[in-house]
Amino acid sequence: MTRDTDRSQGYASPPCLAHEIDPAYFDPFVVDEAQARDVARWRKAERRRLLAERAAMPVSLRQAAAEQIVPHLEAAVLKRLGRLERLTISAWWPIKAELNLRHWLTDLVARGLTVALPVVLTPAAPLVFRPWTPECEMVQGFWKIPVPAEGPEVIPQVTLAPVVGWDAAGFRLGYGGGYFDRTLAALLPRPLAIGVGLQAAEVTTIFPQPYDIAMDAIVTETGLHWPTGLDPANLLPTSLNSD
Repeated sequence: MTRDTDRSQGYASPPCLAHEIDPAYFDPFVVDEAQARDVARWRKAERRRLLAERAAMPVSLRQAAAEQIVPHLEAAVLKRLGRLERLTISAWWPIKAELNLRHWLTDLVARGLTVALPVVLTPAAPLVFRPWTPECEMVQGFWKIPVPAEGPEVIPQVTLAPVVGWDAAGFRLGYGGGYFDRTLAALLPRPLAIGVGLQAAEVTTIFPQPYDIAMDAIVTETGLHWPTGLDPANLLPTSLNSD
């Protein structure tokens, strides 16, 4: 049965079968309402499953994974940008059993880098970033996540995003709000975007939609994962926003 025949009969994969679709068959650039609804339902169920599995992990294992991820993160930045010095790197304040990298962020500040955290100023709009240090005043932000109370808005040269799930093409499954994709689409020049999560959170595909933006790399406790089709041996350092 051809794809055109499927469409003429109103075929849409039910959410329980979405994971069985051949990714080569799935077309992320086709805007189809039935397909979009199926993907949204599948993502909701997959997100719930992955979050439950992550929350069930012993804290010690999550802490160990965070420690193992740090050198891979630094290697990814060095590979693409050629240095760590004088960079502005945005990260996150951990919630919902996310990997806690605050020990590394504290070390980066001590080494002279600027660390920033995302702030929601307007719902359903791109994020802004404010500098963070271990001593800065924090207030409760959107979703009750702590954010720097004040400070100038900065544009990171490297932005790290926690992933609920991820696939080999570099797409991340987040919490469903779309904030990170909106932010990447709005930032000029675009920063180096790295998804950070657990190896166990890899899925065959997240069934990317036209609004999804792939990460430049995914980093897990097992190492650095370049998106499918990207040969890291041919990468040249990315130009920087500023020195």
